[in-house]
Amino acid sequence: MPVRCPRAGPRSTGLSVASRSLGRVQELHDAPLAPLTTFRLGGPATRLVTAETDAEVIAAVREADDSGTPLLMIGGGSNLVIGDKGFDGTALRIATRGFELVGTRLELAAGEVWTDAVARTVEAGLAGVECLAGIPGSAGATPIQNVGAYGQEVSSTITEVIAYDRHEGRTVTLTNEECAFSYRHSRFKADPARYVVLRVRFELEDAAGLSAPVKYAEAARALGVEPGDRVPLGAARETVLKLRAGKGMVLDAEDHDTWSAGSFFTNPILTHEQFAAFHARVRERLGDGVEPPAYPAGDSHTKTSAAWLIDKSGFTKGYGTGPARISTKHTLALTNRGGATTEDLLALAREVVAGVHEAFGITLVNEPVTVGASL
Repeated sequence: MPVRCPRAGPRSTGLSVASRSLGRVQELHDAPLAPLTTFRLGGPATRLVTAETDAEVIAAVREADDSGTPLLMIGGGSNLVIGDKGFDGTALRIATRGFELVGTRLELAAGEVWTDAVARTVEAGLAGVECLAGIPGSAGATPIQNVGAYGQEVSSTITEVIAYDRHEGRTVTLTNEECAFSYRHSRFKADPARYVVLRVRFELEDAAGLSAPVKYAEAARALGVEPGDRVPLGAARETVLKLRAGKGMVLDAEDHDTWSAGSFFTNPILTHEQFAAFHARVRERLGDGVEPPAYPAGDSHTKTSAAWLIDKSGFTKGYGTGPARISTKHTLALTNRGGATTEDLLALAREVVAGVHEAFGITLVNEPVTVGASL
């Protein structure tokens, strides 16, 4: 039988602004957006609409498109950097709910809390996303970014994405292949103004309570197994949560290391020629015995570590003296220590990008989406 989660009632946003209700859709004006992001940064939106059904989402999108109003979609706010001036337009908060599990097939509404959905798949004894535990944000964001961690990516289990196509004015179903997934990228990220993700479908694995083969070396070491081994699903999830928490990558309102977007920069993928030039810079700067991280990344490409680059360029854990600093737990996370502005954060990001490029000739690319702001 299908497993469905109960429909959630309206949730408080903590916003003390003038509001009115349009039917069941909540609308607020001059609404602060910072409380809706994990950075807790950014100015207000001219208008904020909260939609709790797919129909409400589509209606809000159509209204904005028909009137020519700029539109910003917000899910969990975990991959979003909003400028200090805010957003001059309609911000649409997608708060839809829906968890349906039939056999090994899972369908999630875009507004479902991702880490809660992962926990429920583990409880159901199904493998495929257990190493993506603890990642903040909503289910609808996972295909956009092709979310991944500890050897798993959602692209390996997503079968279809149901989205509203703003160009064609209709709901469409895109197959895994049509989503054009690649490292932290997808068709949705390539054309962000076209699609609004409504639902995501997955095909998981019934492995008798065991995880998918553990691919990530750090996770394998923590579990006491070899890469490729399977472990109990609960053990895999709990181990990943502990590893993430140790790096400040599990949300905690009391821990400013988690007032971030997680990894702020993507790991650079280099051609063999680019990697050779990079390797020469490493030897020149750090000595002949130092080998940079290198992982195969498809034909003629090698992936290296953004965290390693940042650290070796002199930006160590806790770097910074202002209200925006590098996390004390992980060099890849930029954080709001309380009282920061978006410009404080971006100034730090620019400093890191410039320093890494000067040291190693590599330009880091930010992973979070910027709105009304840029590096």
